[in-house]
Amino acid sequence: MKNKISFFLPTRKGSERVINKNTRDFAGISGGILKIKLEQLLKVESVHEIIVSTNDPDTISVADSFNSQKIKIVERPEHLCLSSTNIEEFINYIPSIINSEHIFWVHATAPFVTEYDYELAVKQYWNVLASQEFDSLFSVTKIQQFLWDEESKMCINHDRSQVKWPRTQDLKPLYEINHAFYINSVSNYYKYSDRIGLNPAFFVLDKIKSFDIDWEDDFKLAEIIYEKYFKV
Repeated sequence: MKNKISFFLPTRKGSERVINKNTRDFAGISGGILKIKLEQLLKVESVHEIIVSTNDPDTISVADSFNSQKIKIVERPEHLCLSSTNIEEFINYIPSIINSEHIFWVHATAPFVTEYDYELAVKQYWNVLASQEFDSLFSVTKIQQFLWDEESKMCINHDRSQVKWPRTQDLKPLYEINHAFYINSVSNYYKYSDRIGLNPAFFVLDKIKSFDIDWEDDFKLAEIIYEKYFKV
């Protein structure tokens, strides 16, 4: 389907660091961060379908509760749902279940990235492809702090032989891949066996938007942030 984008939203059962992190109650919301994410994705008009890839019955139950034709549940093979699964093997599987030319990979564990951010990301993606300067796009967090490499005993983003302690705003910025989302073409998935191309563009998210739930403390802190800034 020319110029169509599918959301790809993966979950799996058996989360080790945060038990049932995608579907457990979050800030008093039944269905948790998965429900929040699906509500956001359904509001993105520029993406025509949401592929929920999972082996988790609770995920399927939450997705089914929306009763939306835009949401398509694809049960993932068990060998691609293990903590030991090779990420490249998983990446190679993804385009086989997508019915669009482009894949917008998102995660429920980034609850503060909203439909507005996703719409802006789609617009930026089309713009960078049209420029032919970039071939994909992913979300990053800008880091402009003093970063020290223990092995070399040096800062990695400025030359201390010139200025030992420059102003923070004068440091060379670096960019952390925050895993909130990736947008890439199906053809690039097949060509490079990767969720980015050879020359990706950055979509910079602020610190709150970049927040990723990876540990139990993250989950508790995210609930506080959501209650304070996002819950209606």
